[in-house]
Amino acid sequence: MPLGLGTPEVLIILAIALLILGPTKLPQLARALGQSLREFKKASSGLLDEEEKKAVASMKEKGGSEVDRETLEKIAAKLEIEQEGKTEEELVKEIVKKAREKGLVK
Repeated sequence: MPLGLGTPEVLIILAIALLILGPTKLPQLARALGQSLREFKKASSGLLDEEEKKAVASMKEKGGSEVDRETLEKIAAKLEIEQEGKTEEELVKEIVKKAREKGLVK
């Protein structure tokens, strides 16, 4: 478990939270926490989309549009990216995304 907490510790923390907050406030707190996490994930995924768009635009400005389809397909194959039915721009986005996941680029 995270932070080195085992099941007994988590149960004790939940019991204390139940005693402090009461049975009506605890579900509200859990709901608010869930909504906050959902909003955070939505916002962070939006940032990644913006970064991918910037990366594609940057590649085009630096001559990325001169990269031919064959080169993109070779790179995509090495990164194990499905290529069928994708445009060059979609391939570039997938390549950038996969490269970030693997820590090849920031």
